[in-house]
Parts: sequence; C-alpha cells; structure tokens
Amino acid sequence: MLTLPPRRVLAALLLAALASFALALATGSVPGVLTALVDPSEGASARSAVLWQLRLPRALSAFAAGGLLALAGCLLQALLRNPLADAYVLGISGGAAVGAMLALLAGAGLPGMQAGSALGAFATLAALFLLARRAFFGRLHTAARVAEESSTGVLLTGVMLAAFAAALLSLLLALAPDLQMRSIMFWLLGDLAGATDLRAALAAIGILAGLLALAMTQARPLNLLLRGDLQAFVQGVDVRRVRRRLVLVSALATATAVTLAGAVGFVGFVAPHLMRQLVGNDQRVLLPAAMLAGAVLVLVADTVARTAVAPLQLPVGVLTALIGVPVFVSLVRRL
Repeated sequence: MLTLPPRRVLAALLLAALASFALALATGSVPGVLTALVDPSEGASARSAVLWQLRLPRALSAFAAGGLLALAGCLLQALLRNPLADAYVLGISGGAAVGAMLALLAGAGLPGMQAGSALGAFATLAALFLLARRAFFGRLHTAARVAEESSTGVLLTGVMLAAFAAALLSLLLALAPDLQMRSIMFWLLGDLAGATDLRAALAAIGILAGLLALAMTQARPLNLLLRGDLQAFVQGVDVRRVRRRLVLVSALATATAVTLAGAVGFVGFVAPHLMRQLVGNDQRVLLPAAMLAGAVLVLVADTVARTAVAPLQLPVGVLTALIGVPVFVSLVRRL
C-alpha cells in the first residue's frame, strides 16, 4: 500500500472541503448568490435569503452528516479490526432511522426526531452488545484467541439487525399516511431537502468537532487495540473503557447524522477505506482524514443531487450508494 505524507493529504482534504463548500453555496437555480454578501441592492436581498436560509444550512448539514458518518465508520472498523464494519452495515443507521420515524409518525418535531434517532441508535448498539458481547467485552485471552471469528460474528449480527430495522421501517411505511409517504421515502433514502435550520446545522458542526476531539484523545489506545486486545492491555490500555467510549461516540455520531440527512449509506465505509489507502492506519491521521473525506463526499453528492436534474431533487443516499456498493464489493473480493 502506497501512503502519502499525512500533512499533504490533510491539506489537500481541507482545500477540497473549502472548494466543495464554495461550490455548494454557488450552485443552484438562483445565480449570483455569493455576490449577496457584498451587494446591498434590493435584488441581493432575495439572493441573501437563499444563501442564509437555504444553501448555507444545507451545506453545513451535509458537511456535518458526512463527517459524522465517516468518523463513526472509522472507529467501528478500528474497534472490530475489520474494514467492512460501518454504522450502515451494522444496522446502527437503520435503528436510528426507526427511532426517528416513530417520533415523526407520533407528530414530534425536530427535537423529538433527534431524541428518537439517538434512542434507536443506542438500542441497536445495546442489542449488538447482547448478541455479540464476547467480541466487544470478552476476556482478553479469549478475544485474542478468536478475534477474527468474533469480528465476523459482530458483522453477521449487524447485518441481521439491519435487516430487522429494514423490516420495521417497511411496516411503519405501510402504516404511514399517504400525504407523508414521499417525504418519508426521500428521508429514508438520505435527503437534505429539509435541512434549512441554521442553528441545527451549526449545532451539528459543533457535535462533529466535539466527537472528533474526543476520538482523537483515544487515537493512541486505538492504535494499540489494532494490534490485539491483549497487547493493548499489556501496554496499559483499559480495553473495555476505551471500547465503551468509542462505541458511544460512534452511536452519537450516527444518530446525529441520521437526524440531519436520513439513512445515508456507505459513507462510513468508503471514506475510511479510501483514506487508509493514502495515509495508512495510524488513527491520529486517519480519523481527521476520514472525517474530511466523508464530509466532502456527502457535500458534493448533495450538490449533484439537487442540481443534476433540477428542479427535481435526487436522494443523496442513492448517489453515495452508487459509489459505495462497488467499493464494498471490490474490498470483499480482496478479503
């Protein structure tokens, strides 16, 4: 595997993030939106409304959702020592979507959906712990002896939970009012059309920054965990505590992303995998690199989704799946 200097990769990702953000703000059916920042004319006031009330919140939400999903996927892949792990594959996104859907059908607003999404994500993780607890929190000598089998067991359990969440979502769709069906379907496929609350978008950016900072404090123990639980324990890592912290970080990141953008799939798988090919597996570099790559991926995908066939809008999750599925299949064939 050919790795590049980490600083260059991170600098390139920052430039890509700035460029994609500028593209998202400048692209759309209303031209010249960015000129509203310096033009006080009457026409600029309408463009300013488009910028501050539509495009900026949506761009920030897309950036936050992509970064959160990539961060969650990167942590899960490291914790399970398996590049196929991802919040979408393990059913965490599906569980968060079920919780948010129940809150939506109950008539709850955005805070209720956020709470339902978080509860769904944590409930799915709790089920994953109960069904595959040996892989997460088993005895050190046992985990070292059957690490590969345990990781595979967690993935299979996650696939089962994802299928169960999909069945529950289908049931809820069958019970949903017809007037809400289209918006619900788009949200389940991954949609940012409703992400127009600037305060919610800024809060999501703050959550992303906080979770990334928390994950970075655990980057060294995570590097040691990649060598095996027993070796990490010998070198002073509290294995169970680190696992609990990072799994909770993954759940909160997934729940926040699902609330913002629905069930956007494969971002948490694709971004860490691609960045691992460029910067290696040092979590001190991989975590911020994967976060930026995921943010850029969703931001660009959302820009394409709302402009490619305008005035119609495509679900952003469809575009990320079109990218993620071939990468997933290619990696499975190499394993």
